Amino acid sequence: MKKLLLTLFANFGIISMLVAQGYTTPDTGVTYSLDDLVALSPSTLSVSDGVYTLTDDLSIAASDALLIASDATIEIGADVLISVSGNFTVSADNVVFTAIDPAMPYEGFRFEQLSVITISNATIQYGGGLRVLTETFSIDNCLITNNVSGAATGGVIALSRGQAQITNNTITFNDTPAISSGANSDVSPYIFNNYIEGNNQTNNNRPQINLGTTLASSPLQIIQNTIIGDRALDQVGAIAVSNFFGATINAIIDDNIINNNRYGISILGGNSFAYIRNNIIEDNDTQGSPNLGGSGISLNSPSATMNVIASGNEIRRNLWGITVIDEASINLGDGVDNVGQNVFSENGNGGTTYALYNNTGNALMAMNNCWDEENTPNTLADAEAVIVHANDISTLGLVTFDPVNCGFLSVDDVAAQTLQVFPNPATDVLNIAGNTTFNVMHIYTIDGKLITKRKLQVGDQTVALQLQTGVYILEFKGGTTKMTQKLVIQ
Repeated sequence: MKKLLLTLFANFGIISMLVAQGYTTPDTGVTYSLDDLVALSPSTLSVSDGVYTLTDDLSIAASDALLIASDATIEIGADVLISVSGNFTVSADNVVFTAIDPAMPYEGFRFEQLSVITISNATIQYGGGLRVLTETFSIDNCLITNNVSGAATGGVIALSRGQAQITNNTITFNDTPAISSGANSDVSPYIFNNYIEGNNQTNNNRPQINLGTTLASSPLQIIQNTIIGDRALDQVGAIAVSNFFGATINAIIDDNIINNNRYGISILGGNSFAYIRNNIIEDNDTQGSPNLGGSGISLNSPSATMNVIASGNEIRRNLWGITVIDEASINLGDGVDNVGQNVFSENGNGGTTYALYNNTGNALMAMNNCWDEENTPNTLADAEAVIVHANDISTLGLVTFDPVNCGFLSVDDVAAQTLQVFPNPATDVLNIAGNTTFNVMHIYTIDGKLITKRKLQVGDQTVALQLQTGVYILEFKGGTTKMTQKLVIQ
């Protein structure tokens, strides 16, 4: 009898293991819809009143594909994993992936190497994130919110290889960072026009965008994103790109708005090249400890193999403006290849203003910058007062900051006549054409409250808007030129 019971228990265990495996498509080169999967495995995926319920793991085999081309809500059971070795495409206007019970998250998504992943217009919430092992991954115009550590642990979008395309998304209030990669994974994603706020809710010592080494032949690009911190989280920075393993950093970090994080932009390690241009970096001081962080831009390299070129940035009210540490280096304006035109204002701690702290023995070029926006026009003495370098501590490198240049803003009729802003009234996008002069656009409420700032490029561009219905004031600035006009949002 005892032997019989053991046999029954063993058989029951085998059955349980089989059930726990969920459903895997047959690997016969077929493209499936959700309804196809319901018909094939109703115990795994069911549908009622237009809502699909996934109660067990689902795997898409290497030669198969899942296409979600119609609007749908997929409610997913606790700890359930969706894994893809083939193709996975979400192309409908509104697809929601959510937990059956938000208090019991599903495991998330695992996209295997060589899978092809295209996700648009989806909401991904209350799961374990997206583990991206494939080289071919794009996610566009999605809401990714309230996810926890699961299939992805380093970030809600955790990258391992390739050149992922992460564009026009809203990534907010996840337990983990928004976007991450392994320390030595060599990935160069294109991260464009995303709204990123309040990620890393567990308050670990990681930034919202936390990336390792990059492809040497193709730069990492972080462009035109808004990265807002949760001021209750004192450990969370905005952007860090780190090289701990002697590989390469090749990065472009342009036109971002970075506010209310522990620090703004950090680049760590040698063999690193980066452009940091036209970013607005303000109030990154949530930890409040100048010995532990708070820089608008922080650079640290153990060897003299760092080359960072920074221009057109606006750096305000951080604990430090820019800190350069160990053997790191930065070009803030050389009068030849780099125009400078960085603006500093009210960065400091302990009652002292620190626009630039050159804590290295390297000589730095920093010409044609505005070192104290509150005291324009600057003098050389104004600049000297907010720069720490060889003139203050003899072991430090000399900063060459002459000439200084803040400039003055005025209305330029030619620039105003060439600039075209449409549609007006607008809804969610604004087209800007014929821009020959302006490099930043401020949006104010009708009563003068600043809503957002966007960096502009010369030429034509489209700017995504997230504004409520009403009347706003657009203010365009560039060099010595300023103009304003009304904008109506429907």
